[in-house]
Amino acid sequence: MKCLALLAAVASLGSAQQLCEQYGYHAANGYYFNNNMWGQGSGSGSQCLTVDSAQSGGVSWHVDWQWSGGQNNVKSYPYAGRELPQKRLVSSIGSIPTSASWGYSGNNLRANVAYDLFTAADPNHETSSGDYELMIWLGRLGDVYPIGSSVGFVNVGGQQWELFDGYNGNMHVFSFVAPQQINNFNTDVKTFFDYLTWNRGFPADQQHLLILQFGTEPFTGGPATFQVNHFSGQVN
Repeated sequence: MKCLALLAAVASLGSAQQLCEQYGYHAANGYYFNNNMWGQGSGSGSQCLTVDSAQSGGVSWHVDWQWSGGQNNVKSYPYAGRELPQKRLVSSIGSIPTSASWGYSGNNLRANVAYDLFTAADPNHETSSGDYELMIWLGRLGDVYPIGSSVGFVNVGGQQWELFDGYNGNMHVFSFVAPQQINNFNTDVKTFFDYLTWNRGFPADQQHLLILQFGTEPFTGGPATFQVNHFSGQVN
């Protein structure tokens, strides 16, 4: 892979930024990027995230990766996130409009493509976890599964999803998994929180939104390229 030869955490490629360090980070125009190889110790491989464009209206980026070992362990979550200066109660948020356009290429891919959001009662909670986690899987490549167990199919935002409910330690995790891959996605994420509030007991009036992120979780496979042609998000 091309990123194997790169030792620098951030290397300039014209107007782009390349992140190859475990937690290589770049921020611009209200968005931020993280190479985030948090689970690299469960296997072996490499990964580099390249920021192609970062504008206030949205970002584009791609990540090249190759992972082996630890068959059912997530190796990383390279992502782009929206900066949230205020950590607001979910019940006070009117809408969370977002869009994403993406594609994947590579060999023997076992990965997901997913939004990831954390909430917590404490607005100052660290943003790497929360009391609750909401994931929206737009793609499931290979035999990979979310945390928890399926509770059946539900309709949110005019679309069907398989809902998984479980725990990662003390954190309650809800994952909405698209039955078919969605490469171009536009939605209001608030409707997912509304569904959880009305149907699964999510305490929206006690939980602050900590992060809004979009990326991929590789398990094994590659060489692979995950290309995000566009990602944008707002919290209104």
